Amino acid sequence: MDIQNMALEMKNHLLETIIPFWKGIRDDQYGGYYGWLSYDLELNRKAEKGCILNSRITWFFSNVFLLYKKGILTDGDFIKYGYTALDIKDEAKHAFNFLYNKCIDKKYGGIYWSLNYDGTPADTTKHCYNQAFCVYALASYYDAIGDRQALELAKRLVALIEDNFTDEVGYLEAKTVDFQPETNEHLSENGVMADKTMNTLLHVFEAYSELYRVSKDPYVGERLKQIMDIYAEKIYNPELHRLDVFFDANYKPIIDLYSYGHDIEAAWLIERGANILGEKAYEDMVGRISKDLTESIYKVAFDGNSLACECDKGVVNEGRVWWVQAEGILGFLSGFNDDPSKTEYADAAEKIWEFIKKYIFDKRGGSEWFAIVDKNGEPDKKAPIVEPWKCPYHNGRLCIEVMKMAAGQE
Repeated sequence: MDIQNMALEMKNHLLETIIPFWKGIRDDQYGGYYGWLSYDLELNRKAEKGCILNSRITWFFSNVFLLYKKGILTDGDFIKYGYTALDIKDEAKHAFNFLYNKCIDKKYGGIYWSLNYDGTPADTTKHCYNQAFCVYALASYYDAIGDRQALELAKRLVALIEDNFTDEVGYLEAKTVDFQPETNEHLSENGVMADKTMNTLLHVFEAYSELYRVSKDPYVGERLKQIMDIYAEKIYNPELHRLDVFFDANYKPIIDLYSYGHDIEAAWLIERGANILGEKAYEDMVGRISKDLTESIYKVAFDGNSLACECDKGVVNEGRVWWVQAEGILGFLSGFNDDPSKTEYADAAEKIWEFIKKYIFDKRGGSEWFAIVDKNGEPDKKAPIVEPWKCPYHNGRLCIEVMKMAAGQE
């Protein structure tokens, strides 16, 4: 496959569309970024601001600036599209300041679930998933900007996660504002109420991987190993060649759900974390799981052009969700890089990219990507362009990671 051409296309798309779009929803009055843009491109300036959304935006602008620091992007690249590298740095600082000053609970610690448009607390739930994404953002911001406030806050949040969201089995989900037990409405779906989830565990691992990459903190490294052990022993289902999704308190699955998007995302994210840790036994263990997940998704979910969403009790959701397609490309490219004989994975990555360009790019001015289209490419007109989960994390990361691959800086 022509990774250089794919990277060039993604670079141009990142600079021309994704970056200007997210710069354009910056809130200079109350801080952070606006929380809702409808399908019809109507901006709600008084919508709640999801703290996950703002963590992910902090992560995004930090990593774009890191591309500049690594020489993958140049001043000329930015100037071509009417802004500069300093503008990207300013966006990262704007996003970080909102996280640090508004999203973090100064009384009890931790990050809220959401804020009102004016930066006052809205949903004060403390969710492990949300804490993890803040750690993820802070680690990248520290790497990009060098602000030790970010690194110290990230370490405090790790301590908070370990003190409040762990038991003898693994990682818990939701707590009240003062860290009392709470039910897990925010990350339970498909008619179940989960005590533990694959998704939260995945993103704690992702956050700790990023923090370990920039700090080499030995405590974080030990936690990475423990999470990989949980994945291998509790989450990975070798008989069904998938990760189970929703669990009771002892990590017993409570639903027959196959999340295609999370499996292909996990396939490359867990392997990346193992490689960052650099211990061969874990690289080998995770490598076997990643290989199995990638092969299974290719066989079960890929139709030759794009990836279906999930399979719930044997019924396939045929929606083509924006983030599933982005993670599909990264998962298949990772599988191909691990085993270049798997040329079908490279072909799949190229086919999904073509599908994204044709159907998921929203070519209307002032927009970005559709959230979901059907398998024929028709967009869901009820799905907003921006909402608490719809952000530049997946599609921005796709562009960033492929550009790094092409530059030999994975």
